[in-house]
Amino acid sequence: MKVAAAQFEKDRRAALVAAEKKAKELFVAIEQGGIIRPHRTEREIEDDIAILARERFGVSKHWHRRIVRAGVNTLTIAADNPPVRSVEADDIVYVDLGPVFEKWEADIGRSYVLGDDPAKLSLVSDLPKVFAQVQGHFYACPDITGAELYAVAQKTAKESGWEFGGVIAGHLVSAFPHWRIPGDKELNRIGPRNPERMRNPDALGHERHWILEIHLVNKSRTFGGFYERLL
Repeated sequence: MKVAAAQFEKDRRAALVAAEKKAKELFVAIEQGGIIRPHRTEREIEDDIAILARERFGVSKHWHRRIVRAGVNTLTIAADNPPVRSVEADDIVYVDLGPVFEKWEADIGRSYVLGDDPAKLSLVSDLPKVFAQVQGHFYACPDITGAELYAVAQKTAKESGWEFGGVIAGHLVSAFPHWRIPGDKELNRIGPRNPERMRNPDALGHERHWILEIHLVNKSRTFGGFYERLL
């Protein structure tokens, strides 16, 4: 039984990694297709991404809505619903996608600078660096809780010269739909209300797999950037 359980968990992990790999390929196609460009609305970009995902990658489900935010809207989080904005020539644009490949969820976010503003370029450059620092802390601390890792994300952002813009720093990802996993939903988030050890199994007894979200904003709160992938 232990061998079967170990293989089951190994297969789940491999499926999630494979889903993320396909999501990365989707981002490459988005970039190569020039979908993110000035004088287009966020909604137009979202719609074109949906068409590309369906026609090129067979994606018929997205476990969360496709999110494209530009300019001042990059300060907002996924739960917000800001007025739709047109992309300007010097904007930061962030894209947050949750495609489902077969039955497995992916969740990837990336940010792009369309102009040559050095502060915006610096923020986008720092996003994966902050991610790597927070990820390293997770691996160095086997008993870390969701609340503790959220605090680490806030601290790392500040030390890097930015503010942390998210009310959480990530969440579970699993077979679709992960939100049907029973139990307290706060325990499925990397946030201040999760006192539980992140490596504890979920309510179904399965290994938890986490998405780490890094949302950085500048101190004057005029623009931000977003980056996420498997922790």
